[in-house]
Amino acid sequence: MLVIRRGDEVFEIDDRLPLLPLRDVVIFPYMTIPLLVGRVPSVNAIEEAVASDRMIFVATQKRPEITDPTRDELYRVGTVVRVLQLSRHPNGTMRVLVEGICRAKVRRFHIGKDIYYVNISLMKEESPSSSQVEALMRSVVSYFGEYVRLSKRISDEIFMTVSNMTDPTCLTHTVAAHLFLKVSVKQEILEIEDVAERLKALCRTLASEVEILKLERKIEGQVRSQVHKNQKEFYLNEQLKAIRKELGHQNEFSNELDDLAQQVKKVKMPKEVHEKAMKELDRLSKMSFMSPEATVVRNYIDWLVALPWSQRTEDNLDIKAVEKVLNEDHYGLQKVKERILEYIAVLKLTGSLKGPIVCFVGPPGVGKTSLGKSIARALGRKFVRMSLGGVRDEAEIRGHRRTYIGSLPGRIIQSLRRAGSLNPLFLLDEVDKLGVDFRGDPASALLEVLDPEQNCTFTDHYLEVEFDLSQVMFITTANVLHTIPPALQDRMEILRLPGYLEYEKAAIAKHFLIPKQRKANGLDDTDVRFTAEALRSLINEYTREAGVRNLEREIASVCRKVAKRKAAGKTRKKIVVTKKRLHEYLGVPKFIDSLVEQKARTGIATGLAWTEAGGDVLTVEVIVLPGKGEILLTGKLGEIMKESGHAALSYARSRAELLGLEKDFYKEVDVHVHVPEGAMPKDGPSAGITMAVALVSALTGIPTRKDVAMTGEITLRGNVLPVGGLNEKLVAAKRAGIETVLIPKVNEREVKELPSDIRNSLSINGVETMDEVLQLALDIDREKLYPPKVARQDGLFPAH
Repeated sequence: MLVIRRGDEVFEIDDRLPLLPLRDVVIFPYMTIPLLVGRVPSVNAIEEAVASDRMIFVATQKRPEITDPTRDELYRVGTVVRVLQLSRHPNGTMRVLVEGICRAKVRRFHIGKDIYYVNISLMKEESPSSSQVEALMRSVVSYFGEYVRLSKRISDEIFMTVSNMTDPTCLTHTVAAHLFLKVSVKQEILEIEDVAERLKALCRTLASEVEILKLERKIEGQVRSQVHKNQKEFYLNEQLKAIRKELGHQNEFSNELDDLAQQVKKVKMPKEVHEKAMKELDRLSKMSFMSPEATVVRNYIDWLVALPWSQRTEDNLDIKAVEKVLNEDHYGLQKVKERILEYIAVLKLTGSLKGPIVCFVGPPGVGKTSLGKSIARALGRKFVRMSLGGVRDEAEIRGHRRTYIGSLPGRIIQSLRRAGSLNPLFLLDEVDKLGVDFRGDPASALLEVLDPEQNCTFTDHYLEVEFDLSQVMFITTANVLHTIPPALQDRMEILRLPGYLEYEKAAIAKHFLIPKQRKANGLDDTDVRFTAEALRSLINEYTREAGVRNLEREIASVCRKVAKRKAAGKTRKKIVVTKKRLHEYLGVPKFIDSLVEQKARTGIATGLAWTEAGGDVLTVEVIVLPGKGEILLTGKLGEIMKESGHAALSYARSRAELLGLEKDFYKEVDVHVHVPEGAMPKDGPSAGITMAVALVSALTGIPTRKDVAMTGEITLRGNVLPVGGLNEKLVAAKRAGIETVLIPKVNEREVKELPSDIRNSLSINGVETMDEVLQLALDIDREKLYPPKVARQDGLFPAH
């Protein structure tokens, strides 16, 4: 127990106290201050102090932004304070009134999860009486009086109190507590033990602060006189303008106004817009050009004049020339190219047509954005790209009203001004990644822009006049559709761009990517050549994607290494990149097919999944263990996929007799269903029949066929329901070397729209029930243990 005397009061202080960390404040002895406490350890420390002797130790944080300070984040010298008053707020915070008692130094910190404690030792507070101390006290009082006079933030009553103090310790703590200083400076004063040194430090600090305050007063006086001067000049200018007007002299700004008027007449605006521009011009002529409002009006007129109200580019209506350009820039994508040629044909026959609004949907890297550039080049139109990824403000589309300082039109109008054409090709990139917050919903603002019946009268908040967007050809791009609002989807023509097949990627690499990277890396045709085998290895072993973005990166990597050898003079003949040499340039292959995909095994089935990067092959593993009838689903599966696993088990239980199983087989076994690549989240109902096949295979001991993959949702009665993303899934099956694919019967109508290469290379079977799935998916010919007779009679397993 530590004892300290202060005047007539005696305080008994425990050497272990709760700790209250402070932010942006230093508390001195003799100082009374209210604190707002909200952090859990701080609230608990106050509660602990109030429950005992109301004593608590306060220490200031070195960095106020730290929420949970460590011992290294706190100063070791602080103040023991006494809690005078306490009030609790409904939100869990507290407001406490504390009084500084004495200084103390931390000997040891005890940092807990819910409360902090410290072991302390008190710092000596001596009040020597000497002529030097008396002189220093008078200097401090004098400087403090000057500080109070200049600052005007400290009352005269405080100065009177300080003037009457005779105790140097009390004087130093009181003066330091009322100074407006940085936390680090106050902490330095608090830590000085010798009272004479503390008085000297206060003298130096006060002298510096007084000089700064005098300089601030001087600057303030200069600013005030400058403002008076500006007001005087404005008044005289207004008088001068009035005198010139009376004398009939020409307005000094008339030439500038005449130029604006000529520009308004020169631009062929619609009648309503022209009237609006002339009205604003008339307002401008009556204003002082020095007023802020005049600047706003002039900017508005500049925007009206700069917009392409009548300028347009002529479309290239030669269908063969357009088709040639599209084929030069992109391989395949016949459906998209056909839609553009249809637009050109109708425009050529009718002479006028509203711009189509098309949405390209497909995985990353398939060429959606570059296709927009190619279409603009083919049509001879200006190209404008606007990225919508992460846009959350509705004003980005419609602009801000002129009442706001620094307001501008939306990005639609700004882009048209840059294009300088009324009919550009406008690419709205990543429309599926629009955000929503308190500033509005930009997707809703796009409803008017992308509606052919409404965009002819598009109104920007800044312009407040109608602008015709009907001749603009809008193209949007997206990776997925489910994040686009249905109302916005309804206004667009959806064109899907599926992932590329191996032969398509090889052709793209040969005709587009390799020549592009040769040129980018300073090489020519005689420097490097890729063999067909090397390209196949690049596609299958070093990249696994729906598009060709990573493929281009790998080709660029090879070209850079060849360029390095050429620049170093290590080779003068053409380098032929073979599969073996590819391993030297790029290292070991990044992707290999797992054994599960190559061998038929019991309890394993191959499914097809849709991802944002295209389709993928999914392996489902099932093992049966002795247990109590529980099912365990692992592999970071979503709720819907887990429900599919339960549905598959219920189906197997309902067909136990036909599968040759005991009726109550499930009571003595546990079923573990696992989908490999457990770090990747997976969800959706389309793996239902895959789980059911793997489960039946594990229960019956009949292996599955390695060349069969499947997709479809399962019901409790064994029916197979339709799924989405069929195109991407079949592309993935083809890429993985699958020969037979089982799809829901309802999805068979989509097969006709698939590329002929996929239809011809895969055996696509439509199924309606799980019985059909099991007949096609299980390797009955390799069965060693035949199913019972009743199963063969039912037609579930054909007789041998």
